[in-house]
Amino acid sequence: MSTISFKRKRTPLPRWLKKQLPSSPDYFETKQLLGELKLQTVCEEARCPNKGECWSKKLATVIILGPNCTRRCAFCSVPKGATSQVDPDEPRRLAEAVDRLGLRHVVVTSVNRDDLPDGGAGQFALCTRALRERIPNITVEILSPDFQFSLDRSLDAMEHDLPDIWAHNIETVDRLSRKARIKGSHQATLACLRGIKERYPHVPTKSGLMLGLGESEKEVHETLEQLGSAGVSQITIGQYLRPTTAHMPVKEFIPPEKFEEWDGICEAMGFEVREIHPYARSSYRS
Repeated sequence: MSTISFKRKRTPLPRWLKKQLPSSPDYFETKQLLGELKLQTVCEEARCPNKGECWSKKLATVIILGPNCTRRCAFCSVPKGATSQVDPDEPRRLAEAVDRLGLRHVVVTSVNRDDLPDGGAGQFALCTRALRERIPNITVEILSPDFQFSLDRSLDAMEHDLPDIWAHNIETVDRLSRKARIKGSHQATLACLRGIKERYPHVPTKSGLMLGLGESEKEVHETLEQLGSAGVSQITIGQYLRPTTAHMPVKEFIPPEKFEEWDGICEAMGFEVREIHPYARSSYRS
């Protein structure tokens, strides 16, 4: 497999991107509970800069379907490698954790599982069912892969346990997607989002963009138009932060006032729900 190498040099963060280390008791309680129930979170695996803030509010985005991803995206620090068998007890443990945290809205995501016939959609459905059985009033948001190798089968698997919000991130503009998203593609994301909306028009769809990888404003605007045409009504836009020096470098730190401009543009384009600022991530403050 071909690999992409990047210069191993860290760029200092601007002042608006610096956050305090967590010290809240709720942070450590959340950490302990997730460890006790052997649940992975995108907060840890993707080195999310919002982990301290979210865990202090007893919020976390759980990763299902094992520790390793079948893709090697150049912006993502989630582990890659041999996949594990799907854990039949995972839905129960997820529901228990969410109940004990006292959540009424939960975001569930996963690694890519291109090795599974349905891309892992069946496990998303089982997790959604388990959550609703244990916590009847909960709202469930999933952040799914693109299912590009199994889209029809994956959509079928979700039919009886649809989420309240279905998210899939486009991540970056088409030109940069070829470098950033190994095995993934701009067109596969749009096909996934269109497929969800065509099959389940009543389910709101959501997508997210990272800025700072070297995209132009024209490319961002074109991508937003494509998402709108695919039926996406919820959008997140945040600053890309390099997880390690082995990942794609940051080309630019976008100032907060520019994110405010993008928020106004997205509102004018008809995106009903928006989270647009430097620290925005797809599940931030969901």
